[in-house]
Amino acid sequence: MEVSGKRRLAVLVIEDDASLAAGLQRGLQAAGFHVDLAAGGDEGYLRAITQRYDLIVLDLMLPDCSGLDVLRSWKGQLTTPVIVLTARTDLQDRLEAFRLGAVDYVPKPFWVEELVARIRARLASQTARPRYLAWKDVRMDLEGRTVSVAGQPAPLTQHEYDLLAFLVEHQGRAITRRQIAQEALPPHGDRDDRTVDSHVARIRRKLGPAGASHIATVWGIGYRFDPTDAAE
Repeated sequence: MEVSGKRRLAVLVIEDDASLAAGLQRGLQAAGFHVDLAAGGDEGYLRAITQRYDLIVLDLMLPDCSGLDVLRSWKGQLTTPVIVLTARTDLQDRLEAFRLGAVDYVPKPFWVEELVARIRARLASQTARPRYLAWKDVRMDLEGRTVSVAGQPAPLTQHEYDLLAFLVEHQGRAITRRQIAQEALPPHGDRDDRTVDSHVARIRRKLGPAGASHIATVWGIGYRFDPTDAAE
């Protein structure tokens, strides 16, 4: 995946039509991307959460599950931009895909050149995002999904990282416990207020006093991440 010392941008294509998938792979590789293929939703889901991709192209009509279900399973776990590619034309499908986190929707049939242009436009908009965030002695790697305190790894779980990232992304805003549970915690686990409070308590403990001071309790509502020190 390295060309002249520079990493090629990696795209995962989840498409069960072997002929179309092969054509997409050839076209995207010709445009300079590294391309991996997955023929089903389960395979695509696992590839996306275990490997690093810059963008995902997802077909909604897959043999083992719906692409919407794949999007739903990624929600709260994955920040990689997803472009939906499908023959479906129903407006509700499109709206549901966007609600679940898709960033673009390309109907079939299509020109590969158009898809390449949409991918490049989306990735160009992503480059403005910082890779790292830092406050006090805390450093958050947004690509590697890791957090360190004073140079030492902070052992945040996946759910704790997602919750912290959600608060940081909405810094300065008071976020209710219900919003945090719905947007940052997995749908198949406990998502009540006590679970959110327990996650926040563990995050604060792992960040230490200085780092945790930025996570303010908003009494009767939930929590807020403050760029400046928060008062408890």
